[in-house]
Amino acid sequence: MARISSLRFSSRVALASIAALTIGLGGIANAQDSAGNLDLPENPKIFGKNDPNHRSATVIINGEIITGTDVDQRVALIVSASGGKIGEEELSRLRLQVLRNLMDETLQIQEAHVQKIDVEDAEVEGTYARIAQQNFGQDPKALDAHLTKIGSSSASLKRQIRGELTWQRLLRRNVQPFVNVSDEEVRDVLKRMQEQKGTEEYRVGEIFLSANSENHDAVQQNAQKIVQQLQQGGSFVGYARQFSEASTASVGGDLGWVRLGQLPTELSGTLQGLQTGQLAGPIEVRGGFSIVALIDKRQVLTADPRDALLSLKQVSIAFPKGTTEAQATARAQKFAETMKAARGCASLDGIAAGLGAEVVSNEQIKARDLPGALQNMVLSLSLGETTAPFGSIADGVRVLMLCGRDDPKVESGPDFDTVQSQMEDERVNKRAQSYLRDLRRDAVIDYGS
Repeated sequence: MARISSLRFSSRVALASIAALTIGLGGIANAQDSAGNLDLPENPKIFGKNDPNHRSATVIINGEIITGTDVDQRVALIVSASGGKIGEEELSRLRLQVLRNLMDETLQIQEAHVQKIDVEDAEVEGTYARIAQQNFGQDPKALDAHLTKIGSSSASLKRQIRGELTWQRLLRRNVQPFVNVSDEEVRDVLKRMQEQKGTEEYRVGEIFLSANSENHDAVQQNAQKIVQQLQQGGSFVGYARQFSEASTASVGGDLGWVRLGQLPTELSGTLQGLQTGQLAGPIEVRGGFSIVALIDKRQVLTADPRDALLSLKQVSIAFPKGTTEAQATARAQKFAETMKAARGCASLDGIAAGLGAEVVSNEQIKARDLPGALQNMVLSLSLGETTAPFGSIADGVRVLMLCGRDDPKVESGPDFDTVQSQMEDERVNKRAQSYLRDLRRDAVIDYGS
């Protein structure tokens, strides 16, 4: 099991526009098992060579060109999100996946144009500016420079923004009006939630790769390589969007809040042993392999103590250069004893001044925003109590004192409209996949010579 890193680059625009994607992993299913009514030979003789890694640098889809530069610049975004830690073999698979993404994106934009649905340049620029601010704290020009530095471009990201916005607009007009969720269905969901009050539920991320008897080993090896990339700091959300074959690929593999009974036995057993932020896999399940990440966990319709709003004071001391471990331990013990003698936050500043310590206050911090190792420690404190000292010789030693705590209200759960909206979104997503499959089927594609 390993820690997962958060996504370091996100467009923060609608993610449901990206369809669940497939991966060419080698091998073909037995004709009797999965070929349907196709009449395929058991041992075909191959005439000629078809190597997808040596295709032309350009692809023309319904008359519109996708160049090798387009692929390179989009790949650069993913490589950046993964901290640049992608091997050559992985990079080759990623390029093919990105090409498929760009082809889908092109089809979506083309269909919107046919339907006379357009996104104004000002809307794209506005979204681009928000990305710059939200992800980098910078203005658009700074983001331009960053993208150029990593081998991408503002044009590439803006095209992705346009594709996602136009697809969402297209779905709102051509799909959403025809999706209905009855009041009875919503009431049934709300009733089940009330019946399950207090039971644990998990927010899970999943990357699913389908496999059969013919390509079982190849898929497993590919899944293991993805796990290695994630363990080295790769973005789980980014890999899920590019590689997962589940419908949740469009939202970065996020299954949302689920109970263990809703999951395959193989996954539920594994999740019970994970801590928040850990991943596991590949896990063999029916139809393929899954890589799972535990994003969070909570109790159904029960207040989560981690949502308590805390008022904290941090007191810290630094060690002079050359301090030995024994000297640091002795000073840390004296520091802890002095802090225990403090009687509430009112007297803390004076005591800290006598020690030459620094005091930092935070009046509005949620317990869940603290490092995992400190959450339970702080939540177990009474007002005026301090944690055990923590830190290192290099960074110094510090304690936290609890000055105030506002506990969260008991969770009443989502309301009728929220549940109905979630159910409608799920059905729209399924129809969107079907819509995109039709566009792929009807496309005229030229890979060049």
